[in-house]
Amino acid sequence: MSIMKAIKNRHCVRKFTGESVPHNKIIKLLEAARSAPSAGNSQPWRFYIVKNKGIQTMLSEAALDQKWMLTAPVIIVVCADLARSGEAYGQRGMGLYAYQDTAAAVENILLSVAELGLASCWVGAFREEMAAKALKIKDHSTIRPVAMLPVGYPAETPPPTPRRPLEEITIYLD
Repeated sequence: MSIMKAIKNRHCVRKFTGESVPHNKIIKLLEAARSAPSAGNSQPWRFYIVKNKGIQTMLSEAALDQKWMLTAPVIIVVCADLARSGEAYGQRGMGLYAYQDTAAAVENILLSVAELGLASCWVGAFREEMAAKALKIKDHSTIRPVAMLPVGYPAETPPPTPRRPLEEITIYLD
């Protein structure tokens, strides 16, 4: 699949068949994630692969009770390692680069999900402390959950999401 086709085919899916995702596909998603660019090649990310239904339930509760997440056989939680970014870039690394870098890793996962015939939805609305507790992160002041990605085979095909016209969002400075 071309990169543009993956970009155009990627949609947020909130209902999954429940069919398990093969381990080799999860590895491909993680390989894509760790291939994302990062400031100074610091790679300040951690990936929690959650298949345990009890932990998934805690994550869905942390995500403002989004029960649809429980239809996914796996939830990937992407965390930012602030200390790792801070080693090279100080406060700017901890307060900005770590989040930019993890966002790039998330997007790589989402594009790879589309390529592999899977589906996902970027969940960013959640109570961070509850998510960290579910993942047993001891010090979530340095390892911060940034995104939850329920992943599975789609049980729905949502219509394309409308996008703002280029003329509305683009400024050319000639």
